[in-house]
Amino acid sequence: MNLMDIYQNVIDGQASEVESGVKAALAAGIDAEEILNKALIAAMNEVGQRFEAGDFFVPEMLVAARAMQSGLKYLKPYLAKADVKTAGKIAIGTVKGDLHDIGKNLVAMMLEGAGFEVVDLGVDVAPETFINAVKNGAQIIGMSALLTTTMVSMESTIQALKAAGLRDKVKVMIGGAPVTQEYASRIGADAFAPEASSATRVARQLVA
Repeated sequence: MNLMDIYQNVIDGQASEVESGVKAALAAGIDAEEILNKALIAAMNEVGQRFEAGDFFVPEMLVAARAMQSGLKYLKPYLAKADVKTAGKIAIGTVKGDLHDIGKNLVAMMLEGAGFEVVDLGVDVAPETFINAVKNGAQIIGMSALLTTTMVSMESTIQALKAAGLRDKVKVMIGGAPVTQEYASRIGADAFAPEASSATRVARQLVA
């Protein structure tokens, strides 16, 4: 099993093949970091590009991300042992009052596929929870909202970060169906990501 096979199986969303491919690659003595970068991350970059080009849609992205995760799950202990640096630490959640999680879950999977350490805070996340995540070392917080009525929680979270004296310690990225770049600028967010594939690119820029 070579890395190109794993790469292709991620893109095709073949979870069990990805997992067995990762196992075979490790057994063949291929470095865990090489498998991560050349097979899993490279494949998710390709998936993101196909999505942005309109060749892939959310269902294809989801199955690819799940396939990537099945390989990553097996790879993680080896990466930890090798002390592989993550791309950065990001805490992500759907804001207070909002229980939608499909978009947030997809973003979390895409970010993990891009090599980030992702702390998923879940849904209906209060500003204090985001603040605690920053205290625990999150370099970026990602906030998602699907309802126009809950978008205000994004602004109150940013205000809470300021009040806690943490605003300059973290980058804030927001997204979700009703969210716009104009709204992000207005509430003082650092970045806006219109969908999951651009979220990884934006997150990379924020930690660069």
